[in-house]
Amino acid sequence: MALKIQYNKTYMQQLRRELAVRENALPTLQTKEAALRLEVKKARQAVAAVERDLTARRAAAAPTHRLWREFPPGLVRVKHVDVEIRKIAGVKTPQVRAVQFEVAPHSLVAQPSWIEPGLAIVRELVELHVRKEIAEQKAQILERARRKTTQKVNLYEKVQIPEYHEALLKIKRFLEDDENLSKSSQKILKARIAAAEAA
Repeated sequence: MALKIQYNKTYMQQLRRELAVRENALPTLQTKEAALRLEVKKARQAVAAVERDLTARRAAAAPTHRLWREFPPGLVRVKHVDVEIRKIAGVKTPQVRAVQFEVAPHSLVAQPSWIEPGLAIVRELVELHVRKEIAEQKAQILERARRKTTQKVNLYEKVQIPEYHEALLKIKRFLEDDENLSKSSQKILKARIAAAEAA
């Protein structure tokens, strides 16, 4: 982004104001970037922890895999996922509060005795799966926000602030040169007037 420089004091003042805005915003953006970097790391760790729990729960249920053929389809389903939105470093992220299930009416006598404990296992596995999905969404949202903040920090720090400094220096030099030329021409004019009056 090359600045179109106007060599006057008004434009110089405008550049100084814009430079001040960027220099004041930069520390805040850098702090936000550091906070988001930390939160992304925590979110990834949370996803990994839920994945470990899910894998462990599946492994614990593995010895009973033959019995699951008898499990009635549609017996349990997710009724509602209560998700709250929390702001982390100014970024809205989802977090699971609770997962509510709906169990279809069924006969306790007509079905095998393991169905009730099986319902608890299904609920637990589904809840862990929902928590994993929401945790992955949260990590993606935070990563996107961190990337955008990093881009903005780099834009300010490595592109715009140096460009503004360079443009201000060019304008300052131009105005000083213009002033020096003006003074020199005034001296020459005074010298000519004085010479003309003397003659």
